[in-house]
Amino acid sequence: MRRLQPIVSWTLSERGVRPLARDFVPLLAAIAAHGSLAAAARALALSYRGAWGLIEAAERETGAKFVVLERGRGARLASAGERLLAADAAVRRLLEAHGAALRVPVREAVHHAAPTTALRVAASHDMALAVLRGAWRAQHGVDVDFHGSAESLALYARGEADVAGFHVLPGDRLLLGMLRATRDVPLRFLRRSQGLILPRGNPRRVRTLADVARKGLRFVNRQPGSGTRLLLDQLLARGGLRPADVDGYANEEFTHAAVAATVAAGKADAGVGLEAAAREFGLAYVPLAEEDYLFVCRRRELRSPDVAAFRALLAAAPTRAAVARLSGYVLDDPGAVRELGRRADGTIALL
Repeated sequence: MRRLQPIVSWTLSERGVRPLARDFVPLLAAIAAHGSLAAAARALALSYRGAWGLIEAAERETGAKFVVLERGRGARLASAGERLLAADAAVRRLLEAHGAALRVPVREAVHHAAPTTALRVAASHDMALAVLRGAWRAQHGVDVDFHGSAESLALYARGEADVAGFHVLPGDRLLLGMLRATRDVPLRFLRRSQGLILPRGNPRRVRTLADVARKGLRFVNRQPGSGTRLLLDQLLARGGLRPADVDGYANEEFTHAAVAATVAAGKADAGVGLEAAAREFGLAYVPLAEEDYLFVCRRRELRSPDVAAFRALLAAAPTRAAVARLSGYVLDDPGAVRELGRRADGTIALL
């Protein structure tokens, strides 16, 4: 029988709205075990800057000191960190002892063998996909592996992925130029808002990328080949700006959440990313562009059982629920076909 079960999360009692990040207590445990922030970050597959951002965001939110960094001596938990880690362990022991009584049955499960991988998907990082991909893999055999948009399309073109996920602005030429109208069919998924992620309250009154450059703000970027990096380059060019005009253009993170954590920790004054990431960290957000997130498959596979099942999955109730929870997201006839055509200059365009 399938059951709902409780989990442990921590939030400030006076506010009780936004819990601490899910990775924060595991990060404290890793610091206690390794005595080093760098080693703890590696153990949790986090970047050092992302791990430090989690700590500073929690300390900023609560006003407590959780971790002490000592030059030449690594890292150790402050008393608040030790208390939180001990309390977390105690709550988990209680749940383990009484968990059977607290679980809520929902319905009988139909037992199936775990599916083998039916569809290999290389996709640009997306917060909805990050929520969904575990269930997609376990229940449907859809294996989503995150890469930048350009790398995802390159893997797909080489036959190393069956489907690629990427995001583009209307009129994009670079990424769409990697597709062939006779070979490839784009599938609709969603539209999402990207813009400037800024400190809470937007104290520097930033409204545009030109403000970021003019005010000399410290910037955090995404990695080369990511769709967001390509988006930033297009927006800079449209505004008559160069990468050299942005202080921190070479300062890179690999996810939208890591960009937001870097800003929340005070390690950067601005970054470009998803509205949903900014809201998750309680940060200010200035929209810059609305973009399409699409998948692409080979035309000959469009009606194959695996691709047909994937298209249905894009429109399924769990997908709709995951997208509905994210700020700046809206589904766009998910699973429906969009065709490719050619502009007058011969370049590929979405019809």
